[in-house]
Amino acid sequence: MGGQSENHDANDPLVRAARRGAERDKRGAAESEPSVIRRLAQIGVLGWVIVTPTLLGVFIGRWLDRVTHSQLFWTAPLLLIGFALGVWSAWKWVEKA
Repeated sequence: MGGQSENHDANDPLVRAARRGAERDKRGAAESEPSVIRRLAQIGVLGWVIVTPTLLGVFIGRWLDRVTHSQLFWTAPLLLIGFALGVWSAWKWVEKA
């Protein structure tokens, strides 16, 4: 008779949720929420992931404008392309994390 009670408990959603919570607690701090410092570091990395290609686009654009004697012909589009590439890279990085 005790076996039927245990089988019934295994199908109970509340019992399953409690067991999952206990298993999660057993895994420990290694898989817990990241600390505030870690979150701030992630935000900093995201900033650099966006800013670096943007600035690279500006520098390459300014160089091309000096070489071709144009004003902002290359700088403006390369700035936008660099920014778009940075945002796309950040998006992919966040999806993986």
